[in-house]
Amino acid sequence: MRYFLGIACAAISLAAGLPKTQVYGDYVEARTADVYTGACFANSEVGLAGELAVFGWKIEKGAWQGTNLDGLSAVAAVRASYTLGVAGRSPYPIKSVLIVDERANPEQRLALKSFAQRMSGDLLQDIVRIEYQPISFTIEGNNIHRATATLQAGDLVRIATRALAGADDICHNEEVWYAPLTKLDHAMPAFTVASSFRGTGLGAVWSSPDKRSAFVGTFHYQVE
Repeated sequence: MRYFLGIACAAISLAAGLPKTQVYGDYVEARTADVYTGACFANSEVGLAGELAVFGWKIEKGAWQGTNLDGLSAVAAVRASYTLGVAGRSPYPIKSVLIVDERANPEQRLALKSFAQRMSGDLLQDIVRIEYQPISFTIEGNNIHRATATLQAGDLVRIATRALAGADDICHNEEVWYAPLTKLDHAMPAFTVASSFRGTGLGAVWSSPDKRSAFVGTFHYQVE
């Protein structure tokens, strides 16, 4: 019993010495396929669109593995091999470009990369290029129903969204067809006013506005 108690105490002491990870903030994404749509429209895009996406996080406050990231942002662009989010069909391999807030110091840059990879699962496992650019990210409103967002990462990525309106329903049988690409506490679909990637490394550039293809949300990641 003393042996096992000693192991438990040692584990607690080790955990207490590890840096805490807790970050929260805002998120936006835009794809090249509708995420809020009806079955007939979604099926018409499968395999033909939706393999490209841009998304980003703004950390309002928090630290990642002991490194403070207050106010910093990270943005990613991905090119998959198939429409992202289709059940039973792998979109891999996926290539990605990561854009890190140019204000970050070397330690923060590494932490932002680690944060982005953890939050997005396997989407950023093959990062072919990392850029350091000025990033601006704003969301209008002060409650969970915010849907008007603007993200600009240098000249490489731009996203602008607005709230969905009744006139955006086409078949009047729309629903949230795909889940967000990353881990979020809250997310709502939004209309994409602008969505573009103008960088290098993915073998493609794109602009995909005027679609029901965005999510705006919040994240809160914590490990004690």
